[in-house]
This record gives sequence, C-alpha cells and structure tokens, in this order.
Amino acid sequence: MILVVVAMNLNFFDRCYEIARQIPFGRVTSYGAIAKQLGALKSARMVGYAMTASHGKDVPAHRVVNRNGFLTGKHHFEGVNLMEQLLESEGIEVKDNQIQNFKTIFWDPSKEL
Repeated sequence: MILVVVAMNLNFFDRCYEIARQIPFGRVTSYGAIAKQLGALKSARMVGYAMTASHGKDVPAHRVVNRNGFLTGKHHFEGVNLMEQLLESEGIEVKDNQIQNFKTIFWDPSKEL
C-alpha cells in the first residue's frame, strides 16, 4: 500500500513540475491553479509539497505562490530571501512577502495549456 501512495505522489509531483516549467519568465501562478489544471482541485497543498520537493529538478518553484500572491513557500528556499530575490530578478515586485500587481502578472495554466 505504501508503495502505491509513493508512486502516485511521484506521478502527481512530476505533473506539477511539467506545468511549473511552463510558467513564463516574469509571471507567477498559484498552487491551486496548478491543482485545478491537473484535475485535482482540492490538492493545492499537494502542489506545495511538490514544489518543496523540486529542488535540483530545474523547476521554477519560486514562481508558484498562494492564491493571494503571498510567498508562503519562501522558507523552503536556501537563504533568507532567495524566493523574493529570484522573483525580483524577473522584474516582479514583492512587498511584505506579497506579489504586487498579482492579478496582472498571474499566469493561469487553464487558459494557456
């Protein structure tokens, strides 16, 4: 039983990574938007787990934030403000751990893929 759950998570994680790799430079999406695109609407938290496990897999996890534009996953990045620094290097303004102009730069995979 444990092997089946692990295999399902890896498959789900890989599918999350495929979507995250398509987020355009200078844009962000949410955990929930990725979950919705995968047909797993109530699995935003699992998408978060996938982003946490993505280190070293060439996944732009810094571009995935919560539904209100907050950098809720920032503590999973090395350094004090790495997630914020990566976003700012793409021209995204962050203030008090929240994406500014979130609705303008939000990338919705359901409208793009």
